[in-house]
Amino acid sequence: MKIIKSIAILSTVTVLVSLQSCKKYLDEVPDNRTEITTVAKVAQLTATAYPTAHYITFAEAASDNTEEKEKGVGSLNEAWDKPYYWEDLSGTPTNSAGSYWNGCYEAIAAANQALQAIQDGNFGDAVLPYKGEALVARAYAHFMLAVFFAKPYEKGGANSSPGIPYVTEPETQPIKQYSRGTVQETYDKIKKDLEEGLPLLSASAYTVPKYHFTPSAAHAFASRFYLFLGEWQKVIDHANLTVPGNDFVNNMRPVSTTLYEMTNNDFRANYTKTEQRTAIMLGNAYSTYTYENTPNHGIGNKLVTMFTSPNVTGKILANKVYQWSAGNYNTLKYLYYFFYTGPGIGFPYLVVPLLTADETLMNRAEAYAQLGLNDAALKDINDFMKVRIRGYNANTDVVTLAKIKVFYNIDDPKEGLIRTILDSKKAEFLEEGIRWMDIVRTGITVRHNVYSNVGVESFMELKPGDPRRLFQLPTEVKLSGVEQNPR
Repeated sequence: MKIIKSIAILSTVTVLVSLQSCKKYLDEVPDNRTEITTVAKVAQLTATAYPTAHYITFAEAASDNTEEKEKGVGSLNEAWDKPYYWEDLSGTPTNSAGSYWNGCYEAIAAANQALQAIQDGNFGDAVLPYKGEALVARAYAHFMLAVFFAKPYEKGGANSSPGIPYVTEPETQPIKQYSRGTVQETYDKIKKDLEEGLPLLSASAYTVPKYHFTPSAAHAFASRFYLFLGEWQKVIDHANLTVPGNDFVNNMRPVSTTLYEMTNNDFRANYTKTEQRTAIMLGNAYSTYTYENTPNHGIGNKLVTMFTSPNVTGKILANKVYQWSAGNYNTLKYLYYFFYTGPGIGFPYLVVPLLTADETLMNRAEAYAQLGLNDAALKDINDFMKVRIRGYNANTDVVTLAKIKVFYNIDDPKEGLIRTILDSKKAEFLEEGIRWMDIVRTGITVRHNVYSNVGVESFMELKPGDPRRLFQLPTEVKLSGVEQNPR
């Protein structure tokens, strides 16, 4: 059973803690909302301003981080199969694009309710960190919606294609009319919220900071956001403020050391713990993802070679990939949790890494490469590799422009550096949805294999400009006057 389902574009937060019932939020006008009279209640409300759905399944399935396995290997599941073929999945089932759309707008509704309460109340300076959190959380949810449901931002382009509805006020009626605006308008509003909210944030405002937009998390988000805008110096500036002392090596995932030495069970239990310094921001997401360990469209024998063959360093990555059965693999990144709402009932969820030091470092490396600062880009790339190669030797394993040229057969240094960065991210963030963001942002053509009923393999491609690179909006949004993406 789905935990929350909206009948229109978004839902209105009527309680301080989300996920407490399966009631549709818009069954009636929400005129009996909890009164927000203290800073503590504002803090509780902003804590719900984060999506409780995830993008991992559909983003990975549509990307080149998924392959079709041979007939009879793995199980069929529409949540994976439809996006693999770049087909729309009807409804808003768990793990779908439609579910993520609703989850983001539910988060936006909570942020807007918090901002309205702050505006109406007289809370003083003590409420400012939560105002900042609500603004940055609202920016984040709208940005993620734009990534999946609108065309990518083009630096210097008109950006006049439909964006996504940018909602800045609480709903006071069951069905309200909205406009998608343009991509340019969407990104301008994201930028405004982000830049207004970030200076207000405080890490000391939270008992468990890893589930909130602290200054560190906001800077990590900003590095991703400005990467999409092509504002390279801002990517660098925000990345520099993400980890203490700008020390990325000691704040990245200890892939080749601590994590490598763990048993599989300990690895799954520790990968997304708040104690991991790399986890700049985590999220709880209602999900059945861990039930889908062996989909026919998933990690198979072709993709697993990323972890069994040498990369540009000349060495093999230490990342763990577990084989469940012949042809079926899993990264062991997620541990299944269950939230009980009553005796024997409740819902499964995952702890999802939303922002990491690892991604932020590679954002900076790409920005350096774009600006022609090759030595700085190489340093970041090599710092990234240091924690991913067992027994990394700075003399023999270091990535150089010469190695990149030979490995990729690419003469242009910038092109080679960016290819190295994107390939490194593709492997590191397998089963995290990051690859799809790079695909749409940089215009990568996705190539998927397909097996016929008699086992003959063929291939299909998803090129830049193909309308199927935009996920489809839930059909319910038409009630609010929002047009769907073309097909």
